[in-house]
Amino acid sequence: MVRLAASREDTESSFFIYKIDEDKKLYNEIKVEKMSELKDFKCPNCGGRLEFDAQTQKLKCPYCDGTFDPEVFNEGDNYTVSSEKWEDDDIVVYTCKSCGGTIMADRDTAASSCPYCGNPVVMTSNVSGIYKPKKVIPFLLDKKQAKERYKNFLKGKVLLPDAFKNEAVIDEMKGIYVPYWLFGGKANARMWFDATRVRHWNEGEYMCTETSYYKVFRSGSVRFADVPVDASGKIDDLLTESIEPFDIKEAKEFSENYLAGYYADKYSVSAEESRQKANSRIANSTASLFASTTRMYDSCAPSSSSISISDGRQDYVMYPVWLLNIKYGSKLYTFAMNGQTGKFVGELPIDRGKLGRIAISVFLGVTAAMTALQYLLYLAR
Repeated sequence: MVRLAASREDTESSFFIYKIDEDKKLYNEIKVEKMSELKDFKCPNCGGRLEFDAQTQKLKCPYCDGTFDPEVFNEGDNYTVSSEKWEDDDIVVYTCKSCGGTIMADRDTAASSCPYCGNPVVMTSNVSGIYKPKKVIPFLLDKKQAKERYKNFLKGKVLLPDAFKNEAVIDEMKGIYVPYWLFGGKANARMWFDATRVRHWNEGEYMCTETSYYKVFRSGSVRFADVPVDASGKIDDLLTESIEPFDIKEAKEFSENYLAGYYADKYSVSAEESRQKANSRIANSTASLFASTTRMYDSCAPSSSSISISDGRQDYVMYPVWLLNIKYGSKLYTFAMNGQTGKFVGELPIDRGKLGRIAISVFLGVTAAMTALQYLLYLAR
């Protein structure tokens, strides 16, 4: 029996624009719900809007270049606005104190900006109480760096549609704090494997092969910490898993100030709903870890297993992600980048028109070359 004691860190909020048609009506009697607070970020020096700067890790004013520590800054204006429910649409309407413009957001939005003056705002009711994250990993890579990673991702893709290289399209990339649940737990496992060892040797004119068969057994326990599960419900989990890992050791105690200038959503998938997925990841990682102890065999395949997981702690956090959505044909292509490490993922389409033109060019080139070769051979007679 091999006893295992291991420690391992297993290591969208998309931007939606809601269109309200002109014939959309409010309720005949407007229903005013509970009061919500909207926080904006004003520079105490000049009154300009502050945004979190990934390079300096400070709140920065683009007008007077003033910088402020996000962990202690508390100069933003808090004020109360009423939220109104639109019929058939789960949308909350806020009023920007800076310019008086209307800010429309869904009920999960935790941070956004005014579409008229660009003033960053945080919906404080969506980052307080049960919706207040314990930790946040600030953006370490800014929009310029994210756009450079995207352009590097496109290099050498000659069949890519031109729309994906359009600067105006690329500039729509959004920095979003995605909500995550982090789970810990202990996995107790018992696994059986069918394994073989093969030996070859020569005896005179004969080549001999000996195959030994084994029934391999492993048991032990593994502790896990900070297993992440995307809690937004708006972005494909495969996409968020593809840009992992995030380094939770670099996380900060949550402050609304880190959200300034970015988008954010509160969680829409509960911890209870997410736990099953976390347990599945823990079980798969445990099985892989146990399988890695059987490499001394020439072949080894699991035959049966028993893995039980005792639930541990859970934490609510926000992770930084750069997202770009591009509609091409009837399909939406989403590109994502880890705002901490720069890991970039996405799917690229092929421009069939370009493919056809290249195929025709190659065909014509080959035909011309063959014609020229035949002409030279004719002259050589």
